[in-house]
Amino acid sequence: METKEEGLQEQILAERFSLCRERISQIGEEELAEEAFRDYFVNTAKQIELFVQEYFNVAEGRLKEAGIGELQENNRRLYSDVLPENYGKSYANPAFAAAALGKEFGQVLSFLAAEQRSLIAFAYEQDMESMVIRMELFLEVYHAFVFAEEERKALPEYEEIRDMIYWFASDYSETMLEKSMRSTFDWKEDFALKIIMESDLTDLRYLYWFGEYITENELRMAGYLNALPEEKIALMADTYTEGYRIGFEVTGKDIHKKESVNIRYFLGFERVVKKAVENFRKMGLESVIYRAPASFLEGRKLNKNGFYGSAANKQFDYDHEYDQALFYDKKYVHHRLENYRNALESVKELAAVHGGPAVIEEFGEIPFEPVSKEENLRLNEEQQKLAVEFQSAAGALMNEYVKGDERSFTIIAFPVPEIGENFETIFDGVLRINTLDYKLYQGIQQKIIDTLDKAEYVHIKGCGANKTDLRVALHKLENPAEETNFENCVADVNIPVGEVFTSPVLKGTDGILHVTRVYLNGLKYLNLEIEFKDGMIADYSCTNFETSEENKKFIRENVLHHHDTLPIGEFAVGTNTTAYVFAQKYDIGDKLPILIAEKMGPHFAVGDTCYSHEEDLVTCNPDGKRLIAKDNEVSAGRCENMAAAYFNCHTDITIPYDELGELTAVDGGGREYQIIRNGRFVLEGCEELNRAFEEE
Repeated sequence: METKEEGLQEQILAERFSLCRERISQIGEEELAEEAFRDYFVNTAKQIELFVQEYFNVAEGRLKEAGIGELQENNRRLYSDVLPENYGKSYANPAFAAAALGKEFGQVLSFLAAEQRSLIAFAYEQDMESMVIRMELFLEVYHAFVFAEEERKALPEYEEIRDMIYWFASDYSETMLEKSMRSTFDWKEDFALKIIMESDLTDLRYLYWFGEYITENELRMAGYLNALPEEKIALMADTYTEGYRIGFEVTGKDIHKKESVNIRYFLGFERVVKKAVENFRKMGLESVIYRAPASFLEGRKLNKNGFYGSAANKQFDYDHEYDQALFYDKKYVHHRLENYRNALESVKELAAVHGGPAVIEEFGEIPFEPVSKEENLRLNEEQQKLAVEFQSAAGALMNEYVKGDERSFTIIAFPVPEIGENFETIFDGVLRINTLDYKLYQGIQQKIIDTLDKAEYVHIKGCGANKTDLRVALHKLENPAEETNFENCVADVNIPVGEVFTSPVLKGTDGILHVTRVYLNGLKYLNLEIEFKDGMIADYSCTNFETSEENKKFIRENVLHHHDTLPIGEFAVGTNTTAYVFAQKYDIGDKLPILIAEKMGPHFAVGDTCYSHEEDLVTCNPDGKRLIAKDNEVSAGRCENMAAAYFNCHTDITIPYDELGELTAVDGGGREYQIIRNGRFVLEGCEELNRAFEEE
């Protein structure tokens, strides 16, 4: 029952909302001497009015009554400003804003226009408070321009406007973090869950009730799944949820201690998700399904994390990925960390029974190659260090409340219709890959592990245009009869089957890793080259942009995540030749997610090991041998300095079979055991893996 105080707070909030709405509606009738700035405020005010109207459309049930044509038109109107065909003249585009308003004001006002776009999500979730605080920020900035013109016949000082942004971020950090944590762990926050479980999924109008941008990808995916027989839907859902359950089982964690699971997925996949929710409930787990962040205060990123529709414009997302550069300083970071702990403390009981994420990834979109713009906000060197400090501390805090040695995860991936005219054939092929006979792979992979366990190091060389020449050092087995370096990975947390992996020794891991073309976390890299010295990144380059400075900045932001260097956290041998041949046949290699791509050749991860926060758990392979390679020289220091031991990132980079010259295990006496030569498995007992190549 609502208390009197809560009722009063709601009344005050509604009054603030009404006042903001009325004031914003008046901006179009007012004058500013600087025509460019007037155009900006009038244009942005109209956008906000559109989003506010959507709040009332949702509240009054109009979307449930509208036909699909009307919903499509309405959805496009909400996102029209940032669609590629309109983005060139949008104030949400930093380049256009800077050209019209000057670089400093252009950057800050483009940030403001971009942030107002988060009102769409809040309108659909009926989060009036989150809308009000952003509308008030917009009006505060507008009034500063009006006041400066009336009092001084001039523009306001840039620092005055920047400070408004700073204090907005600082003042509302705790409020937004608490909302974010609640949506992360509380299954009673069921906005998306209700749509999934209560809607008629054969009526595709439901896709427009989430408040995301909807394209043919989502519509065709939902329509395709609706046409599949129930047993096929069950196969997909069962593979996904069983992978999650087995992930707990094989690591000796008790899933019965957990009460919730976080489902992350792309819109259009609701029929499978609905079945998965039912499966999880049979395991005693309630599903938490939250939206990928829409606001910079929530951690908006190009790479989506939550439920999400299509990106209206990935360039827009890329342009605003580091908007916090406007206000990011030590005081703010420390304040946000304090708020982060408080937010976690407010949901500690829910966090303690949270099992971790179950992720359905999509792939098949045209690979995104971003345009680098000097007008985009980017973190300076000091801010990059602060970002690393925050991520390290926040990661440690999250592990304190959701303990790494008690949680698990699973990830599976499926193509979207944008992959091309062979979508249905490709989808069926991926479903087959995701459900391959793991027992077959388990036996073959054990033969590879038995050979690798003889080695002191592994030598990997590229062929053709691939310049890889890398030596990976392995841990010494004190008792080979009972110990192993490599985990035999089948279909549990990482679906599909097909890899053996380890955490390498850093000292003695040296050389060049090179791939001619790779797609990592939604971004395409050309000629990515990383040099390792004693297991740490010593240098890096790519050929995406015209200058080496731009290329290095691109890699530092998106692979190193602002760290000066990272260790090699994983070395693996992918064995899923079926997936590789399938990708070659349909020419989709550059569109595959790392989840599948990592199984299609040897891969190397930079950042944390695969056993981050789980190093002390006992892990055994099916043959009973205990895995000893869970640490490296950096992560081993976690007891003394956790912040220095973990990097809170892990990026896999795969050398495809057609770029691989050799992969050879070398023992302490110099004897070589060749496992792969010229992209084919030559180790005895692995002949079955080459059959896929023969069936091309």
